Amino acid sequence: MTFLNGLHHAAIIASDYPRSRDFYTRVLGLDILMENFREERRSWKLDLALPDGSRIELFSFPDTPPRPSRPEAHGLRHLAFAVRDLDKAVARLTAQDVAVEPIRRDPYTGARFTFFPDPDDLPLELYETA
Repeated sequence: MTFLNGLHHAAIIASDYPRSRDFYTRVLGLDILMENFREERRSWKLDLALPDGSRIELFSFPDTPPRPSRPEAHGLRHLAFAVRDLDKAVARLTAQDVAVEPIRRDPYTGARFTFFPDPDDLPLELYETA
C-alpha cells in the first residue's frame, strides 16, 4: 500500500514566460492561484489550479537549455489532463490554433485520447474519462 495521496503539482520551465503564461491561462483556462517574481533567481513562478486540486507550477529561468523531446528522451514523457468530453476539448484547442494530433483509442482501457504541444513543445495529453 502506498503512502502517497495523489499528485500535488507538475513543474514546467518555460522558454518564453509570457507566451506560456498565456497558453496555460487563456488557451487551457487554468486559474491563477499565485504569481511571484523571484528577484534573486530572476525567475517567475506561477501557480495554476486544476479543478481536482492538483496544480501546475510554471517557471521562467534565464538561459535554460532546450529539452530533448523526440525521439523519446529520459525524463517526463508527457503530462496528461483528464477531460470529460474529448471532442469539445479538441475543438477548444483547435479554435485557438493549437495543433492537435488525431484522436486515438487506448487499446487496454478503450478510452479516447490525443496529444498536443505546449509553447515549448512539451507533449501534453487529453485523456477522456467518464
